[in-house]
Amino acid sequence: MEIARRKTNIGARFLSFVLNEEEYCIEILKIKEIMGMTDVTEIPQTPDFIQGVINLRGKIIPIIDLRLKFEMKFKDYTSRTCIIVVELDYENEITLMGLVVDSIQEVIPIAEDKINKVPYINAKIKSEYIKGIAETGEGIKIVLDIDRVLKEEEFVILQNLENAHIKAKETTEKTGVK
Repeated sequence: MEIARRKTNIGARFLSFVLNEEEYCIEILKIKEIMGMTDVTEIPQTPDFIQGVINLRGKIIPIIDLRLKFEMKFKDYTSRTCIIVVELDYENEITLMGLVVDSIQEVIPIAEDKINKVPYINAKIKSEYIKGIAETGEGIKIVLDIDRVLKEEEFVILQNLENAHIKAKETTEKTGVK
C-alpha cells in the first residue's frame, strides 16, 4: 500500500533515452542492464528489427533495434549507441531482450498521475507501444509500454532463438563438437 501511494505521489523511476531525436522512457524496474553497443551475432530468417543475439554472461539475449521495430530509418551505430537489456514477462515466463537505442539520457521520477493516456500521439511510433506521455522538468517524455512492444508471434521467434541456442549448447557438451 505504501509503495503504491509513494509511486503515485513521488513517481516511479524511468530511464530516458533518445530514439530518432525524440525522448522516450522505460520504467527502471524493467531494466536489468545498460551496456554499450557490442558485436551482435546475426540470425538468418528473422525479421529485420531483430539484429541477432549476444552472449551476456552465458545467457543468450536477442537484440532488437527499436528504430527498425518502430519502422524508422536505420542509423549507423555510434559511440553513444546503447543496448538496454529489459526483462519481459511473457506467459508467466521471464524473457530478457536487448533494445538498441541512439543514446541514454538520465533516470527521472515520473508520478503515475503525470502520465497522460492519449488515444493518439503525434509520435514517430504506433500508439499501441505507448503507455502515455509525461510532462517533466526536462520536457515531454513518451513513456513506452515495453511489455507491448513485441507481438505474440515475435515473442515466439525470440523464444525459439533461445531454445535453439540451449539445444546447440547441450549437443556441444554431449559430443564435444562445436
